Amino acid sequence: MAAIKTLPTGANKHTFCPGCGHGIVNRLIRECIEELGYQDNYCFALAVGCSCNLHSQKGDFFQAAHGRAGAAATGIKRTRPDMLVIAYQGDGDAGVIGLAETLNAAYRNENLSVIIINNTNFGMTGGQMSWTTMPGEVTTTSTAGRNCDYNGYPQHLPEMIANSFSHIAYSARGSVADVKHIMETKKMIKKALQNQIDKAGYSIVEVLSPCPTNWHLDPLKSCDRIENELYPEYPLGEFKTREDK
Repeated sequence: MAAIKTLPTGANKHTFCPGCGHGIVNRLIRECIEELGYQDNYCFALAVGCSCNLHSQKGDFFQAAHGRAGAAATGIKRTRPDMLVIAYQGDGDAGVIGLAETLNAAYRNENLSVIIINNTNFGMTGGQMSWTTMPGEVTTTSTAGRNCDYNGYPQHLPEMIANSFSHIAYSARGSVADVKHIMETKKMIKKALQNQIDKAGYSIVEVLSPCPTNWHLDPLKSCDRIENELYPEYPLGEFKTREDK
């Protein structure tokens, strides 16, 4: 019997929590890398956080300090401009601890592809409040629910970058809550990688991802939460494309 689908190059059994969206996004990135012919010439600049679990996969990785994946990816790309370089980060790493590095890479229009997983919390360290945490959301550091009058309002990083830096190549937000949105997110990721191959400049894709462990929900209810609660706050779509330059 002929195989109609095989694992992309480098994919391996992952170590993410059951129901987590990181594994889906990792698969999508690797499929895109292979379809673009870069399976032997790519490197991930990894954040500190759940993204560290990508070390269970095969391939080239650079482990950056917390929040510094954007800076590390810049160094790799400037040293190896022929290589496909992907900064893979969580919302806490890219948008809280590493906001300066993220914005500076976009400001300079570095020829990078940045993938950010937004699960509304610091996932690996116990589920603390992030700048993306929803209003009223209970975390280990907002035990009465996020009070926006006291803690500020949710951060919208792709929109911030699209509105601040008109010269970048691409800014978008996808989701892995269902099959339709998974396929749309794959198209966004592939655009972000193709932009880098074409030397078009900086691309960022944020992906809304379930976190059953820290949300204290089963995987199906976690995906329902994304649809019912996160989509109104974090709209999906493309906020900046090459055609907008």
